[in-house]
Amino acid sequence: MSNGIKIVTIGGGSSYTPELVEGFIKRYDELPVRELWLVDIEAGKEKLEIVGNLAKRMVAKAGVPMEIHLTLDRREALKDADFVTTQFRVGLLEARMKDERIPLKYGVIGQETNGPGGLFKALRTIPVILDVVKDMEELCPNAWLVNFTNPTGILTEAILRYTNFRKVVGLCNVPIHIHMNIAKGLGVEPERVHIDFMGLNHMVYGTKVLLDGEDVTSRVISEFARPTESMTMQNIKAMDWNPDFIEALGAIPCPYHRYYYQSKVMLEEELEAAKKDGTRAEVVKKLEDDLFELYKDPNLNIKPPQLEKRGGAYYSDAACRLITSLYNNKCDIQPVNTMNNGAIASIPDDCAVEVSAVITKDGPKPLTMGDLPVAARGLVQQIKSFERVAAEAGVTGDYKTALLAMCINPLVGSDNLAKQILDEMLEAHKEHLPQFFKNETVTAN
Repeated sequence: MSNGIKIVTIGGGSSYTPELVEGFIKRYDELPVRELWLVDIEAGKEKLEIVGNLAKRMVAKAGVPMEIHLTLDRREALKDADFVTTQFRVGLLEARMKDERIPLKYGVIGQETNGPGGLFKALRTIPVILDVVKDMEELCPNAWLVNFTNPTGILTEAILRYTNFRKVVGLCNVPIHIHMNIAKGLGVEPERVHIDFMGLNHMVYGTKVLLDGEDVTSRVISEFARPTESMTMQNIKAMDWNPDFIEALGAIPCPYHRYYYQSKVMLEEELEAAKKDGTRAEVVKKLEDDLFELYKDPNLNIKPPQLEKRGGAYYSDAACRLITSLYNNKCDIQPVNTMNNGAIASIPDDCAVEVSAVITKDGPKPLTMGDLPVAARGLVQQIKSFERVAAEAGVTGDYKTALLAMCINPLVGSDNLAKQILDEMLEAHKEHLPQFFKNETVTAN
């Protein structure tokens, strides 16, 4: 658009939207968003209106000429967009509750983006994201798709592997969270710190830390090895890392690595929490209900501080920073999910990876990182094979492929157990898995 930028947010009724709106307002001088279209589905209509009205009040208070449009018509919104952001949840929080509860019955970690829960979130979401891409190819072929919908690594993989659409960047707030925490630990402003990130989404490692250009990696790893609450996220319990283990690893793990390196204790913690307060989805549901009550207040015209508890801290910073850099050809370095193209030596070139990249108007150019540390390589390759098979299952709706994905995930690790969990979860999520139920014999024993 010649007279400013048009951005479309799919899943606009999300509780995170005020973060995004705040980010666009803050950056208006370098990112002149004239139209922000918030799109949702019929089931999210009420939330869309509540969030949309708050967004309009925020824009009015800030005095920026940004029009907020609310619609349930995705195609109407997408026409001639410059950027499309996706932040939707197929099946809403009820589906997440099943993703967390069903695996726990079988003594397997029930988590939104890891293990069986992550697989099923991907299976439900892949057909929808591929539909969005199809619409974009027709209605706004030059727009960038910035995807935050989880599991963003598998979704980026599916788009790169099963479509010809290349203007996609997957984004997660985990690396920026680690960056902010490390800066805080060093007692310096975040812009003085540079971290090399490499790995996969929710399986990313910080392999080098520079402070004012000087390598402080070993100092940060020593700090990181001390018991600390600061190195986690709202949605993951802060378990202390074993200092000798972190020193030996020689890299900074992300909070989600606890599911793999501390599986037993994380499972026990989840089982305990599910009995006491409910699963994370049940806790989030209450948080969201409270947030939407706040959002309804006609006097509220800023992002409320309570949103931080939702687990999405720095989400808008990551999103708006990326869009600003794409738009302005900033050539700064940010961690994103993109095609590997040789960035990480031990992952095939045609796979999606999460890696530090130079952000240009033509998209991310991943930095050549060399190889993953030997200690991390096997786990990352196993998760990459899981992601690829999961993406194939999501596209084809093939039962055996889904079983294979479930089985090779290290959090499951048994074919019979994988089959039991798969069968129960397929049935529980039937409504949102049309690709598996094209003919009912697909899931027969």
